[in-house]
Amino acid sequence: MLARIQTDSVVEMLCKRYLNLHFEIVAMSTTGDKILDTALSKIGEKSLFTKELENALERNEVDLVVHSLKDLPTSLPPGFTIGAICKRENPHDAVVFHPKNYGKTLNSLPEKSVIGTSSLRRAAQLKRRFPHLEFRDIRGNLNTRLKKLDEKEDFSAIILAAAGLRRMGWENRIGQILNPDDCLYAVGQGALAVEVRARDEEILDMVSALHDEETVLCCIAERAFMRHLEGGCSVPVAVSTMLKDSQLYLTGAVYSLDGSDSLKDTMQTGVNYPQQNEEGPNDDTQYVGITAKNIPRHAQEAAENLGVELASLLLSKGAKRILSVARQFNDAR
Repeated sequence: MLARIQTDSVVEMLCKRYLNLHFEIVAMSTTGDKILDTALSKIGEKSLFTKELENALERNEVDLVVHSLKDLPTSLPPGFTIGAICKRENPHDAVVFHPKNYGKTLNSLPEKSVIGTSSLRRAAQLKRRFPHLEFRDIRGNLNTRLKKLDEKEDFSAIILAAAGLRRMGWENRIGQILNPDDCLYAVGQGALAVEVRARDEEILDMVSALHDEETVLCCIAERAFMRHLEGGCSVPVAVSTMLKDSQLYLTGAVYSLDGSDSLKDTMQTGVNYPQQNEEGPNDDTQYVGITAKNIPRHAQEAAENLGVELASLLLSKGAKRILSVARQFNDAR
């Protein structure tokens, strides 16, 4: 349902730009959609939500695939690229409360209230921030999770991405938006990505019109940070980015599974570079899997370097130890 809404929104943007083109939508399901009884972090397959879709791309059955950017690994298989990243929806996490808890916040919930989330990143940060609460896995698509919340008494509240709720038209269910002090968000959260064949110049040029420069630069920094840390959904890695007055700010953090151990820091870089005519041997350069020829290359390089430098800083302070312990504990769960 959400995947279809997201695809429809991208097709609508393309239709407005290319009035003479017809777009046919092909519905497909992925491994990640089918495995609903196991926490994502336990399955361990990086391309959980992408593999089947990439197979269809490779066989030329489809020409472009719409993803939530946070589902896309930081290194794509050879032959594929992210040809567009659309303007980001609210990237923060949201709290949806059981009807009996309307009007409350996480802070005001009673001791030992159970909060549902299948994200190690959310659980690690919120355990640390709200030690009076308990956190339990909850899987399923948005509809299923909301149903589990409303129809049973198992959960006092669940944590979901605000972007998904807004796209589904369920904004009225959001009881609290978690600011970065409470919970940093996932890499790429709230952004939609359009994956295409890397060598298909015609399709690449067409979808590149959807790139939102601010979102692209923020997400390049976030993805570079994650890739340099070798993070994934089996370890708690979190970010927050902001572009203001041509300065890109990246906050990144790593956590132990229970949130007791963490490292967090912020760095910034300038990204105000003119667009140059950069046709030539490197004009198919990708930055963490993203091709954006219509955004100044030096700005993309600066964003990528920012992510790598922040990750290096955290690694120099001991991030590798925190992440490898988290990985071992998660594997043993």
